[in-house]
Amino acid sequence: MNKNLQIFKYCLTDYLSAGIAWLIFYTLRKVYIESYIFEYSFFYENSIKFWTAQFGIPIAWLMLYYSTGYYSNILKKKRINELGQTITISLTGNIIIFFVLLLDDPVVSYRDYYLSFILLLVSHFFLTWIPRITITSITKRKITSGKIGFNTLLVGSNGKALNLFNSIKSRDEAYGYKFIGFIDIYDKKNNELCNKLEHLGGFKNIIDIIKKYKIEEVILALETSEHKEIEKILTKLQHVDVVVKIIPSLYNVLTGKVRMSFFLGTPLIIISHTLMPAGIENFKRTFDIIFSLFAIVIFSPLFLFAIIGIKLTSKGSILFKQKRIGRNKKEFYIYKFRSMFVNSEKNGPQLSSANDNRITNFGKFMRKYRLDEIPQFFNVLKGDMSIVGPRPERQYYIDKIVKKAPYYYRLLKVKPGITSWGQVRYGYAKNVKEMLERLNYDMFYIENISIYLDFKILIYTVIVVLKRKGI
Repeated sequence: MNKNLQIFKYCLTDYLSAGIAWLIFYTLRKVYIESYIFEYSFFYENSIKFWTAQFGIPIAWLMLYYSTGYYSNILKKKRINELGQTITISLTGNIIIFFVLLLDDPVVSYRDYYLSFILLLVSHFFLTWIPRITITSITKRKITSGKIGFNTLLVGSNGKALNLFNSIKSRDEAYGYKFIGFIDIYDKKNNELCNKLEHLGGFKNIIDIIKKYKIEEVILALETSEHKEIEKILTKLQHVDVVVKIIPSLYNVLTGKVRMSFFLGTPLIIISHTLMPAGIENFKRTFDIIFSLFAIVIFSPLFLFAIIGIKLTSKGSILFKQKRIGRNKKEFYIYKFRSMFVNSEKNGPQLSSANDNRITNFGKFMRKYRLDEIPQFFNVLKGDMSIVGPRPERQYYIDKIVKKAPYYYRLLKVKPGITSWGQVRYGYAKNVKEMLERLNYDMFYIENISIYLDFKILIYTVIVVLKRKGI
């Protein structure tokens, strides 16, 4: 099933439900409260205020749902969780609406306030929850009937893998597992498993297999003798967008966040490769978009200033672009205002320093105030970067860093940022040794990542820029 289409269904019903709920509330409030106070007959007003509320409030609801992570994991929702989510978000959103829009409305007594709030809450909840539970139930029936499946790869070749596969296939109901095949660890294929499932190769090819067959879930069913390989597998899979499940006997060798799931009465461990809950991550993305749009508007005069300054002081293009490595090892082009002379790296990649003669005079001025970084707000809008996150590096330097610090790859679990804890606390790195020292600050960031820490880094960034230290 198309995930985007499923998200659209939820968004459409949520938008219509919020609009209808508000219209019902508006109508009854005008009929039973304001018409009584002001002694007039109710009629719908054709005003900007009315239509702004009618169309704007549902949009605000969608933003609230998105920021809380409701539209994540869209095909695997649980009805009981959905009920709890809808109640919680409905209560939160209506409290906000009540205090922002309705608290100053004229009423005869506080009883009218309570009735207004209850009316809005109840109507919004039921009008939202009924379409949601309908869509979720239909999707769940399609999964259990086998009409919807998630391409699944089984890792293992002996008894545990065979028993798990047989248990799944012996059930009358499907559970969304669409087994594409299996891979083994030591190239020891189980003939009996080969008769039931296609052998796709060995562990060394797991990334290529996942991409080729569009794998969505990976189940690790390894023997006790294969447990020592689990860390290698998880390291390879941590930058791939797949759900990883593993039998609980491997729990004691796992690191990172895990949560339990029960399948056929047997607990499975679900490995989480994300460092933040979906709700907080969506809030961070929403903040990134709003902040970037605001910054682009505010700094628009500086664009003209930078363009004129670059053109008058050196030959070459205005913008500088360079390949960097982002989240999940994805390559992207980072954009900056050019602060160096053209062909400054004709002899190969080089890190810049404070007295680098490759930097133009105007480039030194831009770097001092970080004006050269302004185009990166467009990288943020594209989704390649975030406002706050570890600075993106080139593959050339990543290869050098991981030789001494293999854990660097953990930074690639998050989007790189325009500013970072490493930059505000350490600054520019002139060589690989200093990059390794700065890495400690970035590791601290991802291990303690939070909205609070992001705002703290932003404040430090402003202080550094105002003190003309550059970063």
